[in-house]
Amino acid sequence: MLEWSVYMLRCGDGSFYTGIATNVSRRIGEHEQGKRGAKYLRGRGPFELVYERVVGDRSVATRIEYRIKQLPKVEKADQRRLSSRIDELLNQLLEPI
Repeated sequence: MLEWSVYMLRCGDGSFYTGIATNVSRRIGEHEQGKRGAKYLRGRGPFELVYERVVGDRSVATRIEYRIKQLPKVEKADQRRLSSRIDELLNQLLEPI
């Protein structure tokens, strides 16, 4: 079973990009090359990895990616608080119903 990670990049224009991957460094390389990277990132480099965390299976990774994308930009920009905010989201997501 593959371990999926969620990651966040800060683009050269100040915007944020959140994605999931089994190998984050390889995926960032794909974004930088522009061939297999996300269309959103084309022309927005250089990229800075601001967050990365292994979250488990693809289902959890996809759900936490969606929730991170819903956060306001000010929360994504606050690096001191970002990790704890994502921990909160993960806890909410993994709570038994």
